[in-house]
Amino acid sequence: MILRYWRGDITTLVVDAIVNAANEALLGGGGVDGAIHGAAGPGLLDECRGLGGCATGEAKPTGGHDLPARWVIHAVGPEWKGGAHGEADQLASCYRRSLEVAADLGACSVAFPAISTGVYGYPKEAAARIAVDTVRAFGDHHPDAIDEVVLVAFFAVDHARYEDLLAAD
Repeated sequence: MILRYWRGDITTLVVDAIVNAANEALLGGGGVDGAIHGAAGPGLLDECRGLGGCATGEAKPTGGHDLPARWVIHAVGPEWKGGAHGEADQLASCYRRSLEVAADLGACSVAFPAISTGVYGYPKEAAARIAVDTVRAFGDHHPDAIDEVVLVAFFAVDHARYEDLLAAD
């Protein structure tokens, strides 16, 4: 599996699946969730209404609707509560479950935003490390499942975090 980072708007990427940093209701919100719902059009919200929500640490797929991506995988990350409430395990589960869902769909390329680092307040450095480690572990255990994973950073400072992590390993 190729793991790379990219700075820009996840809604413009031409990949098989993009991951949405969703809330438990799956009915849209702010940040990347709002951007994905806005770019995908009203069909995404209609489809999400039929999913019955999603638990923290889990992921559910929908079609990509008006996005260049064929699918959207909605992953619900944890809210940061200081780190002693299982947040790291829940965040790792988001990445792992999203990759499992992508593999089940037959997606060869998947793009992730920095899950939980916006309004959910997860520390960005720790979240980036969990993202890189979890994606790499998945690739090690399932080398033929997905060809490429893209970690997307909207802001330059987040892009630098991914660059440092990938260069160091």
